[in-house]
Amino acid sequence: MEEVNQSVVSEFIILGLCSSWELQAFLLVIFSSLYLITILGNIFIMLLIIVDFHLHSPMYFLLANLSFIDFCLSSVTTPKMITDFLKENKTISFEDCMCQIFFGHFFGGGEMVLLVSMAYDRYVAICKPLHYSSIMNGQMCIGLVMTSWIVGFVHSISQLAMIIKLPFCGPRELDSFFCDIPLVIKLACTDTSILEMWINADSGVLATISFIVLLISYSYILFTICLHSKDGASKALSTCTAHITVVVLFLITPLLNPAIYTLRNKEIKNAIKRL
Repeated sequence: MEEVNQSVVSEFIILGLCSSWELQAFLLVIFSSLYLITILGNIFIMLLIIVDFHLHSPMYFLLANLSFIDFCLSSVTTPKMITDFLKENKTISFEDCMCQIFFGHFFGGGEMVLLVSMAYDRYVAICKPLHYSSIMNGQMCIGLVMTSWIVGFVHSISQLAMIIKLPFCGPRELDSFFCDIPLVIKLACTDTSILEMWINADSGVLATISFIVLLISYSYILFTICLHSKDGASKALSTCTAHITVVVLFLITPLLNPAIYTLRNKEIKNAIKRL
Protein backbone atom coordinates (compact mmCIF):
# COMPACT_ATOMS: atom_id res chain seq x y z
CA MET A 1 0.00 0.00 0.00
CA GLU A 2 2.83 2.34 0.88
CA GLU A 3 4.50 1.59 -2.49
CA VAL A 4 1.31 2.50 -4.39
CA ASN A 5 0.93 5.80 -2.55
CA GLN A 6 4.52 6.73 -3.30
CA SER A 7 4.02 6.31 -7.05
CA VAL A 8 1.05 8.70 -7.29
CA VAL A 9 2.08 12.14 -8.54
CA SER A 10 -0.63 14.53 -9.60
CA GLU A 11 1.59 17.21 -11.13
CA PHE A 12 5.14 18.36 -11.84
CA ILE A 13 6.59 21.80 -11.15
CA ILE A 14 8.12 23.45 -14.24
CA LEU A 15 11.04 25.76 -13.50
CA GLY A 16 10.83 27.33 -16.97
CA LEU A 17 13.48 29.26 -18.86
CA CYS A 18 14.10 32.00 -16.30
CA SER A 19 12.76 33.59 -13.12
CA SER A 20 12.95 37.28 -14.08
CA TRP A 21 9.53 38.80 -14.86
CA GLU A 22 11.08 41.33 -17.24
CA LEU A 23 12.86 38.60 -19.21
CA GLN A 24 9.74 36.44 -19.19
CA ALA A 25 7.71 39.31 -20.65
CA PHE A 26 10.31 39.71 -23.40
CA LEU A 27 10.33 35.98 -24.13
CA LEU A 28 6.53 35.97 -24.18
CA VAL A 29 6.53 38.43 -27.07
CA ILE A 30 9.34 36.64 -28.91
CA PHE A 31 7.96 33.10 -28.65
CA SER A 32 4.38 34.20 -29.30
CA SER A 33 5.51 35.91 -32.50
CA LEU A 34 7.61 32.92 -33.62
CA TYR A 35 4.77 30.51 -32.87
CA LEU A 36 2.30 32.64 -34.82
CA ILE A 37 4.67 32.82 -37.78
CA THR A 38 5.21 29.05 -37.63
CA ILE A 39 1.50 28.27 -37.54
CA LEU A 40 0.52 30.75 -40.26
CA GLY A 41 3.47 29.76 -42.46
CA ASN A 42 2.69 26.06 -42.39
CA ILE A 43 -1.04 26.62 -42.87
CA PHE A 44 -0.23 28.87 -45.85
CA ILE A 45 1.91 26.16 -47.48
CA MET A 46 -0.79 23.52 -46.96
CA LEU A 47 -3.54 25.71 -48.41
CA LEU A 48 -1.33 26.83 -51.31
CA ILE A 49 -0.60 23.24 -52.31
CA ILE A 50 -4.28 22.29 -52.01
CA VAL A 51 -5.69 25.15 -54.11
CA ASP A 52 -3.00 25.36 -56.83
CA PHE A 53 -3.32 22.42 -59.25
CA HIS A 54 0.23 23.09 -60.53
CA LEU A 55 1.45 21.80 -57.17
CA HIS A 56 -0.58 18.58 -57.25
CA SER A 57 2.44 16.29 -57.51
CA PRO A 58 4.06 13.72 -55.19
CA MET A 59 6.75 16.14 -54.03
CA TYR A 60 4.26 18.77 -52.91
CA PHE A 61 1.89 16.17 -51.47
CA LEU A 62 4.71 15.11 -49.16
CA LEU A 63 5.57 18.76 -48.46
CA ALA A 64 1.97 19.49 -47.43
CA ASN A 65 2.11 16.57 -45.01
CA LEU A 66 5.45 17.83 -43.67
CA SER A 67 3.88 21.23 -43.02
CA PHE A 68 0.99 19.55 -41.20
CA ILE A 69 3.38 17.59 -38.98
CA ASP A 70 5.36 20.77 -38.29
CA PHE A 71 2.10 22.53 -37.39
CA CYS A 72 1.29 19.76 -34.91
CA LEU A 73 4.83 19.38 -33.55
CA SER A 74 5.17 23.10 -32.81
CA SER A 75 1.84 22.99 -30.94
CA VAL A 76 2.81 20.20 -28.55
CA THR A 77 4.76 22.33 -26.05
CA THR A 78 4.83 25.93 -27.30
CA PRO A 79 1.30 27.06 -26.23
CA LYS A 80 1.89 25.72 -22.72
CA MET A 81 5.28 27.45 -22.56
CA ILE A 82 3.77 30.76 -23.71
CA THR A 83 0.94 30.67 -21.16
CA ASP A 84 3.42 29.75 -18.41
CA PHE A 85 5.22 33.06 -18.99
CA LEU A 86 2.09 34.68 -17.50
CA LYS A 87 2.03 32.47 -14.40
CA GLU A 88 3.99 32.67 -11.20
CA ASN A 89 3.49 29.00 -10.33
CA LYS A 90 4.19 26.84 -13.37
CA THR A 91 2.88 23.29 -13.10
CA ILE A 92 1.81 20.50 -15.42
CA SER A 93 -0.35 17.53 -14.49
CA PHE A 94 1.07 14.03 -14.76
CA GLU A 95 -1.40 13.20 -17.54
CA ASP A 96 -0.54 16.34 -19.54
CA CYS A 97 3.16 15.62 -19.08
CA MET A 98 2.73 12.13 -20.52
CA CYS A 99 0.70 13.60 -23.40
CA GLN A 100 3.51 16.03 -24.20
CA ILE A 101 5.99 13.16 -24.29
CA PHE A 102 3.72 10.99 -26.43
CA PHE A 103 2.85 13.60 -29.05
CA GLY A 104 6.36 15.05 -29.11
CA HIS A 105 7.82 11.67 -30.04
CA PHE A 106 4.84 10.85 -32.27
CA PHE A 107 5.21 13.90 -34.50
CA GLY A 108 9.01 14.00 -34.17
CA GLY A 109 9.40 10.36 -35.21
CA GLY A 110 6.88 10.80 -38.00
CA GLU A 111 8.74 13.82 -39.34
CA MET A 112 12.03 11.90 -39.49
CA VAL A 113 10.42 9.17 -41.60
CA LEU A 114 8.65 11.74 -43.79
CA LEU A 115 11.96 13.48 -44.49
CA VAL A 116 13.31 10.11 -45.61
CA SER A 117 10.26 9.71 -47.86
CA MET A 118 10.91 13.13 -49.40
CA ALA A 119 14.53 12.17 -50.03
CA TYR A 120 13.33 8.98 -51.72
CA ASP A 121 10.97 11.04 -53.89
CA ARG A 122 13.87 13.25 -55.04
CA TYR A 123 16.03 10.16 -55.60
CA VAL A 124 13.44 8.65 -57.94
CA ALA A 125 12.83 11.98 -59.71
CA ILE A 126 16.53 12.58 -60.43
CA CYS A 127 18.00 9.08 -60.68
CA LYS A 128 15.04 7.33 -62.36
CA PRO A 129 13.14 10.11 -64.15
CA LEU A 130 11.58 7.83 -66.79
CA HIS A 131 9.98 5.66 -64.11
CA TYR A 132 9.03 8.49 -61.74
CA SER A 133 5.31 8.62 -62.55
CA SER A 134 4.92 4.84 -62.24
CA ILE A 135 6.90 4.56 -59.00
CA MET A 136 5.63 7.68 -57.22
CA ASN A 137 1.96 7.05 -57.92
CA GLY A 138 -0.89 7.96 -55.60
CA GLN A 139 -0.77 4.65 -53.78
CA MET A 140 2.95 5.00 -53.10
CA CYS A 141 2.55 8.57 -51.80
CA ILE A 142 -0.23 7.59 -49.41
CA GLY A 143 1.79 4.56 -48.32
CA LEU A 144 4.82 6.72 -47.51
CA VAL A 145 2.74 9.14 -45.46
CA MET A 146 0.95 6.32 -43.62
CA THR A 147 4.31 4.71 -42.88
CA SER A 148 5.57 7.92 -41.30
CA TRP A 149 2.51 8.11 -39.03
CA ILE A 150 2.72 4.41 -38.09
CA VAL A 151 6.45 4.54 -37.32
CA GLY A 152 5.94 7.73 -35.29
CA PHE A 153 3.10 6.10 -33.34
CA VAL A 154 5.02 2.88 -32.62
CA HIS A 155 8.11 4.87 -31.57
CA SER A 156 6.05 7.11 -29.29
CA ILE A 157 4.13 4.24 -27.68
CA SER A 158 7.37 2.36 -27.01
CA GLN A 159 8.89 5.42 -25.32
CA LEU A 160 5.80 6.14 -23.24
CA ALA A 161 5.38 2.50 -22.17
CA MET A 162 8.84 2.52 -20.61
CA ILE A 163 8.19 5.50 -18.31
CA ILE A 164 4.47 5.74 -17.57
CA LYS A 165 4.56 3.09 -14.83
CA LEU A 166 7.64 4.46 -13.06
CA PRO A 167 7.15 5.29 -9.35
CA PHE A 168 7.36 9.06 -8.69
CA CYS A 169 7.53 10.04 -5.05
CA GLY A 170 10.47 12.42 -4.59
CA PRO A 171 11.21 15.87 -6.08
CA ARG A 172 8.71 17.06 -8.68
CA GLU A 173 10.69 19.91 -10.23
CA LEU A 174 11.46 19.75 -13.96
CA ASP A 175 14.39 21.98 -14.88
CA SER A 176 12.85 22.77 -18.27
CA PHE A 177 9.82 24.41 -19.90
CA PHE A 178 8.30 21.12 -21.10
CA CYS A 179 8.24 17.42 -20.26
CA ASP A 180 11.29 15.66 -21.65
CA ILE A 181 11.96 11.97 -20.98
CA PRO A 182 15.56 12.32 -19.66
CA LEU A 183 14.40 14.91 -17.11
CA VAL A 184 11.23 13.07 -16.11
CA ILE A 185 12.90 9.72 -15.41
CA LYS A 186 15.43 11.46 -13.14
CA LEU A 187 12.51 12.16 -10.79
CA ALA A 188 11.59 8.49 -10.50
CA CYS A 189 12.09 6.80 -7.12
CA THR A 190 14.02 3.88 -8.56
CA ASP A 191 17.20 3.08 -10.45
CA THR A 192 16.60 4.01 -14.11
CA SER A 193 20.07 3.44 -15.55
CA ILE A 194 19.04 0.38 -17.59
CA LEU A 195 15.80 2.07 -18.63
CA GLU A 196 17.71 5.12 -19.86
CA MET A 197 19.87 2.82 -21.97
CA TRP A 198 16.80 1.24 -23.60
CA ILE A 199 15.15 4.63 -24.21
CA ASN A 200 18.30 6.01 -25.83
CA ALA A 201 18.65 2.86 -27.93
CA ASP A 202 15.03 3.11 -29.09
CA SER A 203 15.43 6.72 -30.21
CA GLY A 204 18.93 6.07 -31.53
CA VAL A 205 17.83 3.26 -33.84
CA LEU A 206 15.17 5.40 -35.50
CA ALA A 207 17.49 8.39 -35.85
CA THR A 208 20.42 6.29 -37.13
CA ILE A 209 18.37 4.39 -39.72
CA SER A 210 16.80 7.64 -40.95
CA PHE A 211 20.21 9.31 -41.19
CA ILE A 212 21.77 6.39 -43.09
CA VAL A 213 18.91 6.22 -45.59
CA LEU A 214 19.07 9.99 -46.09
CA LEU A 215 22.83 9.82 -46.58
CA ILE A 216 22.53 7.05 -49.16
CA SER A 217 19.69 8.80 -51.01
CA TYR A 218 21.45 12.14 -51.30
CA SER A 219 24.76 10.47 -52.19
CA TYR A 220 23.07 8.81 -55.17
CA ILE A 221 21.37 12.09 -56.04
CA LEU A 222 24.60 14.12 -55.95
CA PHE A 223 26.43 11.42 -57.94
CA THR A 224 23.70 11.50 -60.60
CA ILE A 225 23.74 15.32 -60.67
CA CYS A 226 27.48 15.28 -61.35
CA LEU A 227 26.89 13.15 -64.44
CA HIS A 228 24.27 15.49 -65.89
CA SER A 229 24.76 18.54 -68.06
CA LYS A 230 25.45 21.83 -66.34
CA ASP A 231 21.89 23.13 -66.79
CA GLY A 232 20.29 19.87 -65.67
CA ALA A 233 22.60 19.58 -62.71
CA SER A 234 21.88 23.15 -61.67
CA LYS A 235 18.13 22.62 -61.78
CA ALA A 236 18.29 19.30 -59.93
CA LEU A 237 20.60 20.72 -57.27
CA SER A 238 18.28 23.69 -56.78
CA THR A 239 15.36 21.29 -56.27
CA CYS A 240 17.23 19.31 -53.62
CA THR A 241 18.72 22.26 -51.76
CA ALA A 242 15.53 22.94 -49.81
CA HIS A 243 15.25 19.29 -48.77
CA ILE A 244 18.87 19.07 -47.63
CA THR A 245 18.53 22.33 -45.70
CA VAL A 246 15.46 21.04 -43.87
CA VAL A 247 17.25 17.81 -42.92
CA VAL A 248 20.30 19.68 -41.60
CA LEU A 249 18.12 22.03 -39.55
CA PHE A 250 15.71 19.29 -38.38
CA LEU A 251 15.43 20.48 -34.76
CA ILE A 252 14.04 23.89 -35.67
CA THR A 253 12.26 23.08 -38.94
CA PRO A 254 8.71 23.85 -37.71
CA LEU A 255 9.70 27.52 -37.91
CA LEU A 256 12.08 27.37 -40.86
CA ASN A 257 10.22 25.05 -43.22
CA PRO A 258 7.80 27.70 -44.54
CA ALA A 259 10.66 30.14 -45.21
CA ILE A 260 12.95 27.48 -46.72
CA TYR A 261 10.39 26.12 -49.14
CA THR A 262 9.05 29.54 -50.06
CA LEU A 263 12.41 31.19 -50.71
CA ARG A 264 14.25 28.24 -52.28
CA ASN A 265 11.50 26.74 -54.44
CA LYS A 266 10.64 28.39 -57.77
CA GLU A 267 7.33 26.55 -58.19
CA ILE A 268 6.14 27.66 -54.76
CA LYS A 269 7.08 31.26 -55.58
CA ASN A 270 5.23 31.01 -58.91
CA ALA A 271 2.19 29.61 -57.12
CA ILE A 272 2.23 32.59 -54.74
CA LYS A 273 2.33 34.95 -57.71
CA ARG A 274 -0.73 33.26 -59.20
CA LEU A 275 -2.81 33.97 -56.09
